[in-house]
This record gives sequence, structure tokens and C-alpha cells, in this order.
Amino acid sequence: MGELDESALEQALEERPDDTMALLAEFTGATDVELRELARRLAGKLFLELSRRGPARPRGIGRLETLPYRPDVGDIDIDASMDALVRSRAEGVAVDPDELSIRSWTTPGTALCLLVDRSGSMGGAPLATAAVSAAAVAWRAPGDYSVLSFGKEVVAAKSQDLAKSNEAVVDAVLALRGFGTTDVAGALRAAADQLSRSTAGRKVTVLLSDCRATVEGDVVAAAAALDELVIVAPESDDAEARDLAAATGAKITTVSGPSDAATALARALDD
Repeated sequence: MGELDESALEQALEERPDDTMALLAEFTGATDVELRELARRLAGKLFLELSRRGPARPRGIGRLETLPYRPDVGDIDIDASMDALVRSRAEGVAVDPDELSIRSWTTPGTALCLLVDRSGSMGGAPLATAAVSAAAVAWRAPGDYSVLSFGKEVVAAKSQDLAKSNEAVVDAVLALRGFGTTDVAGALRAAADQLSRSTAGRKVTVLLSDCRATVEGDVVAAAAALDELVIVAPESDDAEARDLAAATGAKITTVSGPSDAATALARALDD
């Protein structure tokens, strides 16, 4: 109890990736503090790595920009990070990654808002799928994205105009637990508000949901107000999502599990 065998985890990931990621996501809500923290650290690392499969950037002409720190993406921007580096040296403590900046090539012009439906069961595979999807969105649009979860109310894991490390965003998604009713129209309106803060030429809302609304609201009208809507529905429960896509002209794809989440996002955005 309270321990996690990392070598056994690696073997299980090779043999049964979706089941293993679902179990790891469940462990992030464990009552044992040490097990919970270990699971969250391992899950965050794994899901961020998985998100990098497939295209890493939208199409377009790249440019060099200063961005919040992300490992293995660019070089440390010494000038922008100087205050954090000097403070770390003076106090004799490790540098807080959230205070660092990097210089990296980005493709401007695309902003993303991920809507995560947390109204149903949010443990296991659905939670892992949501976390990988959030990591994939952060990987594709590091300087201009938001992640919102919704049930009856909408909660921001990351706002469009707020700098936040990818690790912190994935950790915030892993802390979600399902409950309540489903206000799809309210979530779409919240996405429109987030994307209105962006100056990107292309603004895409990604709705990770079965689209089964249980709160009154004009979902079609809310969707019509968006620049572009992409729906990613559970492979085994996509009937309402396909109806909404047909009514609004949205792109739609399905996701089979956590290991398919990054690929499903790429299918929808790059088709």
C-alpha cells in the first residue's frame, strides 16, 4: 500500500496502454498522499510525452517568440528569465520553472480552447483522455490556448491570457472529478469569451464530450457564434455529438481512449 512499482508500470503500458493510463489516472485521486503525488507526477510526465505524437504545430509560417518555459521545446531566454535566475542563486534554491521563459519557433495565427466535459464519470479512462487532450492542445498552441472543464458550471484549468506551465495544466485536469448536470451551451459561450481575448486569425474550440446536454440552452446558437468548432466524442457514445455536428457544420471525430487522444485531436484539426 502507498507504493507504485514503476518497472511494472512500464511493462503494463506496453501491454495494455489504455487500461494502464486509466489506472494511473485513478491513482491521482488516491487517499494515500504519497501514492497520489507519485501517480500525479508520473501521469503528468507520461501524458505530456504522449501528447507530442503527431504534428506538434499548426500549419503556417513560423516565427521565434518568447514563451513560458517548457522542457525540450526551446532555449532558455536569459534576458527574460534573469530575475528568476538571480533570485534562485541569491536564495540558494532551485529555479521555479513557472518563472522561466524560452525562445522557441511557433506558428502564429491559431488559438485553441479545449472544453472538457466533467459532468459524467471522470475517473479512469475519461480522466486520462482529458489530461492527454489538454497536453496535446498545449503542445500545439503553447502561446495561445485555454482549457475549461464544464458540468453545470465552467471552471478554467488555464485561461487564454494566463501563462501556466503544461505540467500545471495537466495536473489541474487530473484533479477533476465528475458530477452535476451538463450545460453544453454555457460551455460553448465560455469558449467564445476565452477566444475573444486572442488576436489569432484562426480560433478553434475543441469540445471533448458526448454532447448530451441536460441543462436548457440553445446549443446550436452557441456553436454558431464560434469561429470554428471541433467535436471529439467517445467512440462508443457519439450519437448526440454527430447530431450536433450535423446541425452546426462542426468537424467531428471520435476517441477510443487515452492513447488515441493526441491522434484524434490531430485528425480533427489537420483534416
